[in-house]
Amino acid sequence: MESKWRKVKLALGMNLCVYVPRAIEDSPSSINSVARFSDACSPSNVSIPSDSSNCRSTTPTPSSSGLWLSKSGNKSSKGPCAICLTAMKPGQGHAIFTAECSHSFHFHCITSNVKHGNQICPVCRAKWKEVPFQSPASSVSHGMPRINQVTFPRDDAWTTVIRRLPSPTGDAGRQISSLYHVTEPAIFDDDEALDQQPSVAQNRNEGDCNTLDMVKIITYPEVSALPKSASHDNFAVLVHLKAPHSGRKQDSGRNNAESSRAPIDLVTVLDVSGSMAGTKLALLKRAMSFVIQNLGSSDRLSVIAFSSTARRIFPLRRMTDTGRQEALQAVNSLASNGGTNIAEGLRKGAKVFIERQWKNPVGSIILLSDGQDTYTVNSRPVATDYQSLVPNSINRNNGVGLQIPVHAFGFGIDHDATSMHSISETSGGTFSFIEAEDVIQDAFAQCIGGLLSVVMQELQVKVECVHPSLQISSVKAGSYQTSMTGNARMASISVGDLYADEERDFLVTVNIPVDRSGDEMSLLIVRGLYRDPVTKELVAPEETNEVKIQRPEVVRDQVVSIQVDRQRNRLRAAEAMAEARVAAERNDLGDAVSVLENCHKTMSETASAKAGDRLCVALSAELKEMQERMANQRVYEQSGRAYVLSGLSSHSWQRATARGDSTDSTSLVQAYQTPSMVDMVTRSQTMLLGTPQPRRVLRPAKSFPHRHRRQ
Repeated sequence: MESKWRKVKLALGMNLCVYVPRAIEDSPSSINSVARFSDACSPSNVSIPSDSSNCRSTTPTPSSSGLWLSKSGNKSSKGPCAICLTAMKPGQGHAIFTAECSHSFHFHCITSNVKHGNQICPVCRAKWKEVPFQSPASSVSHGMPRINQVTFPRDDAWTTVIRRLPSPTGDAGRQISSLYHVTEPAIFDDDEALDQQPSVAQNRNEGDCNTLDMVKIITYPEVSALPKSASHDNFAVLVHLKAPHSGRKQDSGRNNAESSRAPIDLVTVLDVSGSMAGTKLALLKRAMSFVIQNLGSSDRLSVIAFSSTARRIFPLRRMTDTGRQEALQAVNSLASNGGTNIAEGLRKGAKVFIERQWKNPVGSIILLSDGQDTYTVNSRPVATDYQSLVPNSINRNNGVGLQIPVHAFGFGIDHDATSMHSISETSGGTFSFIEAEDVIQDAFAQCIGGLLSVVMQELQVKVECVHPSLQISSVKAGSYQTSMTGNARMASISVGDLYADEERDFLVTVNIPVDRSGDEMSLLIVRGLYRDPVTKELVAPEETNEVKIQRPEVVRDQVVSIQVDRQRNRLRAAEAMAEARVAAERNDLGDAVSVLENCHKTMSETASAKAGDRLCVALSAELKEMQERMANQRVYEQSGRAYVLSGLSSHSWQRATARGDSTDSTSLVQAYQTPSMVDMVTRSQTMLLGTPQPRRVLRPAKSFPHRHRRQ
């Protein structure tokens, strides 16, 4: 077979440029003089015409292996490209590359893949001897000929060529072999040392203008005034937090965005079980390639692959140019087989953090799985079974763990949404539902957009009563841990990490007594305390926020705060989602839908909803979507459960998650997305689509039953 392939390559020519005109599909004259690219010949189906008249327009010219210029494409090209998942039909103006292994791809897709270090077939994992790559068009003018001398536009930026890979017996082969075929060490203490850079505090002492930005705390009482003679139980006070745009102010003339943020240690725990074979695994590799390319040289990455068991395939290394290349090679080595052992994958991921010698300020695990753990969780699981999936070392409820959040991604309709949601909740991470396979990269992009923008850690919010007769009745903070003193005079909220520009809203309710002592009453003092992730300094803003209300004899024209009313609606909607989920799990979908409908009706009558508040509009659309995903038991099992749980995760942490399969650009922007998340998703979509597109929003669609899925 190899000798036949060599004859084919010699017949077609090798190692010369192939120029792909930008607008070839729009130019009939060009089509006549230069045939469109179609499916390339492969060892299994190629035949060299004995009569040259059969291919007059495609007389073999010096070309590259894997390419055949022809007006009539091979029928095998009608399937989807395994990288972009769009059709590879002849006559659409796209070159098609077929490798030695006979698998075909769009030329621009596979060259982008190869540019990131992938030298293995994304489908069958065969190692290629020759790969396509892109070089600047300017090199064509330096003696690199094009096939078929025709007039081409001069402003095209790239030309596509074939490059022969070095023999695996050389140094490169030894490097890859040593990286992927060594025995996994018993102790993961081989993490790469951190780059010892001068701290921001040192720079500030040396006269640099780096200064810490503070968290903003704004409070809103439910109403601005209460009569002196009236008492009020469960009076609501909204505590609103806003993280700074970046951790510190920078010199405008210096490009030091990476050095001004907290570097991250990221461990990805990836499902490579048999169900991930084919397109899923190819898309996962593409998404991981995007993550690798967007980590900075101070960030470190480790990769854990799990199926029936788990293995660390890449140690914790800095993402320098060399580190990226090796990480990409490691990801490309992934192959699917076996069962699904999520617990073992997480155990290996936690082991990386436990045994590392060096420590970046931010640490996180990204977990992706498309199946159900069949090794740890029983066939009829209870809550304790799901808890056992998370190693004690990263269980936030212990209070003594590493505090490493697991951001879990449920991939496809067959994953165990309940276990993935439980894992994320137990560890302090988020749960995202990736219903459509082609948005996995965008979902990862949104997640790392946040992780790469952490501006404060260990944030604690302290709330203290001022008036001597005042008591705190409740603190509504979702999944954030709260505590209250025995006399109900003081409460605290453990917020943890905040991303740049991220916001948090907590409702504190107090019991206000009758007070005739004056015309004004002080209720609460709110303070914040956090650690700067770069300098490691504890920061306690001197400015405190005091909540006051007026106490006149008579109050006229009382107006409820829109800010407080909006957050009440958010909490009301989240409670309805949780209640509806409980009903759905006992197979009472009618009751579940009724709960959501009643919440929607109640919410529509509130002041913020009537004012057209954007959050209320988004909540209404979300409640409607959940009703549609509870239309019947099959729909609920396939997507409703995961959709509801990802929504609960998002609202309980007030943090963006990927939701379902909608990328409708006309939908409202997801409430919890930050600018850094939006920027990273835009990068992802620009990379996939080639040019900036209207921003797709990772949020629910409005008409689930009639959704058109991508083919």
